[in-house]
Amino acid sequence: MLDKQGRPYVSWELIGSFMTEAFKAAGLPEEDARICSDVLLESDRRGIESHGANRFKPIYIDRIEAGILNPVTDYEIIKETPTTLVADAHDGMGMVASHKMMTALIEKAKVYGLSMGAVRNSSHYGIAGYWTGMAAKEGMIGITGTNARASIAPTFGVENMMGTNPLTFSLPTDEPFDFCLDCATSIVQRGRIEYYAREGMPTPAGTVISENGEPMTDSEEILKALVKGTAALAPLGGIGEETAGYKGYGFAAVVEILSAALAGNVFMKDITSKAPGGGKQPISLGHFFIVINPEFFLGTENFRKTAGDILRALRASKKAPGHDRIYTAGEKEWDAWLERKDKGDPMGKGVQKDFIYVRDLYHLPFTFPFEEE
Repeated sequence: MLDKQGRPYVSWELIGSFMTEAFKAAGLPEEDARICSDVLLESDRRGIESHGANRFKPIYIDRIEAGILNPVTDYEIIKETPTTLVADAHDGMGMVASHKMMTALIEKAKVYGLSMGAVRNSSHYGIAGYWTGMAAKEGMIGITGTNARASIAPTFGVENMMGTNPLTFSLPTDEPFDFCLDCATSIVQRGRIEYYAREGMPTPAGTVISENGEPMTDSEEILKALVKGTAALAPLGGIGEETAGYKGYGFAAVVEILSAALAGNVFMKDITSKAPGGGKQPISLGHFFIVINPEFFLGTENFRKTAGDILRALRASKKAPGHDRIYTAGEKEWDAWLERKDKGDPMGKGVQKDFIYVRDLYHLPFTFPFEEE
């Protein structure tokens, strides 16, 4: 079976088993491998393909093989109080460190109503909505943010200074799906451009500017220019002040500060894979997490119903001409899951090549359905 783009579907079970075994072969403990695989799978389940299996090899396996990402995560608690937690991931798997952090914060919020934590010396932690979703599944509010390699230019600037820095919220509702706002503070994020490049697609005009202030659309050239520092992503709202780009710039700065200052992590231009004097080094990221327990306010069920009422009212409001549906955050992802849950994960040529490469690298006994075509 093929999707609308002509990509074959691969079963969730096969992809999950393969990535888990590959992570184990790369040196991850089994439980850590399962966590990392599930985070990537959850991205594809939600239709967020820029952060799913698409990133399995280039962001994780390749970095482990290059020696700049530790497969065994030495998660060290630096400071802890009844409601706060600071940890050091020692350049291990960001997904593993984040899972440990959120698990602890949820337990603190069950007892005290509120909790907040930060992780330093971490790495890419997958879709931010996975971590806020952990809280929502427990009937709590989840908030997280992370810094990243410099990509966004400040308003009136053309130099990439801050990461795409997502600011993400999950809120429990009384509907089949929770409200989840998971988006970068740039118009387009680096992961989406990587996806465009892998699929041979251009990046939409107006989302990336060169060091000369000119628009760029060639996805492969953009990725090279971002690394060289000769291109930058526009913040939410766009270039300049006329369309309120300063708002996205401001939110990106908030995430940068909280991700770095709370845990003592490096920031902006110091987040780099280039080691002093040449060579590569770990890309050390900082994350922050907040959990709020509605039970300590007017009750979880009251919160769920009010949140649901608000979302239903938004969707029922008057539609613009030519549109028959209004969405609320998390709804399209829920629709994607309903569409894919029985069919599997659609896999493009680029990811297919990655899976075959990693399988052969580690001599794993897997055969994929797209090889039989």
